[in-house]
Amino acid sequence: MMRLPPLWRPGLCWLVVLAPLFFISYGVANHHAAGLPAVPSIVFDWERWVPLWPWTILPYWSIDLFYGLSLLICRDRLELAHHARRLLTAQLIAVACFFLFPLRYSVSRPPLQGWSGRLFDALAGFDLPYNQAPSLHIVLLLILWDFYRRRTRGAARAVVHGWSLLIGVSVLTTWQHHFIDIPTGLLVGLLCLWLWPLDGARPQWQWPADGVRRRLALLYGAGAAALSLLAVLAGRTGWWLFWPAASLLLVALCYAGVGAGGFQKRSNGRHTLASRWLFAPYRLGAWVNARLWTRCVPPAAEVCDGVWIGRLPRAGEPEHRQFDRILDVSAELSVRHPRLHALPQLDLVVPAATQLRAAAEHLQRLAGQGSVLVCCALGYSRSAAVVLAWLCLSGRAPSVAAAADLLRRARPQVVLKPALLLAVAQAIALPSPTP
Repeated sequence: MMRLPPLWRPGLCWLVVLAPLFFISYGVANHHAAGLPAVPSIVFDWERWVPLWPWTILPYWSIDLFYGLSLLICRDRLELAHHARRLLTAQLIAVACFFLFPLRYSVSRPPLQGWSGRLFDALAGFDLPYNQAPSLHIVLLLILWDFYRRRTRGAARAVVHGWSLLIGVSVLTTWQHHFIDIPTGLLVGLLCLWLWPLDGARPQWQWPADGVRRRLALLYGAGAAALSLLAVLAGRTGWWLFWPAASLLLVALCYAGVGAGGFQKRSNGRHTLASRWLFAPYRLGAWVNARLWTRCVPPAAEVCDGVWIGRLPRAGEPEHRQFDRILDVSAELSVRHPRLHALPQLDLVVPAATQLRAAAEHLQRLAGQGSVLVCCALGYSRSAAVVLAWLCLSGRAPSVAAAADLLRRARPQVVLKPALLLAVAQAIALPSPTP
């Protein structure tokens, strides 16, 4: 007999809470919309070509099985807690949207016979043609797909991908949702993944004392508001602007209090799935900006003793292959390297002295193991601060001023503002950690 993981009991408790909450809140939102005098629909002209495939009601219904099972097979308490909170957050956000922005499915489904007809009849027993955007089916699908793909390999993972795709297609081919429900569902689903990562700490809020961070937060927030307004004014053709608007809003939150951890860049230099997609418009802009600023300067320069400074290299470039190790201190960009070490810092702000000290000590451990590239988006500021602190801590420069002169000779483009030099001085003055 197959033995359930030891956490099946607390998982069952979560299921006892979440399942009734789903049916009650979903039903209340449905009947609320049904009682309104008029509920609009958002339909694109091409949707009239979407076929009705009755057999896809089977994958449509199957999400309930995967939902319940997922709560019973979590491997540790962190995974269970974050997975259950993902499901709860999805429910709360979706139902709030159903109340605030009710929409109606506008196409009547013809009567169906056979086993698929019975499944459609069972669905109609508690479902009404409301609760559209964001599609809760899509939100939950993304959460469950992320959960199961982590637990499978090879053919089993291929099955997870294939069946998940069928479930995603079924929201259209069962004539349950219009297209607008899918991208909105994906956006909410990614937000749930970002809020409750299964492989690390969730975003934590801490008000910054740095006025520069607060101003940048306001700037990015204003950009998000401007893009949202433009999306509304442009009509349906401009709705895709809500994606970069959401991206800039999350960047604003990172500067306002979440910090570099909001970009969810792991120690191996890779971003989480949610971060890659949610921040994609911003990351594209940051990459283009970095390439424009550094297009006429060498990508990297040696400072001393095999330690280099430069911009983040692109896979396949010569400077990507020539280094034994890479110490990456950017939070927003990424590069793959077999021996990459990431210590993410926010752009355009002075790092904390403790951050600099930790990064410089990490660089000191790497420096004796071959050539090391210390990089950020441009290789002008964040990476320069780390190299400055390392030069002083390692005794290669007698003072911050001498270290700055050495660094400017190696890479004249570095930006060493007084506030950054002060942070370096504070970092090297910190006591060494107790071994």
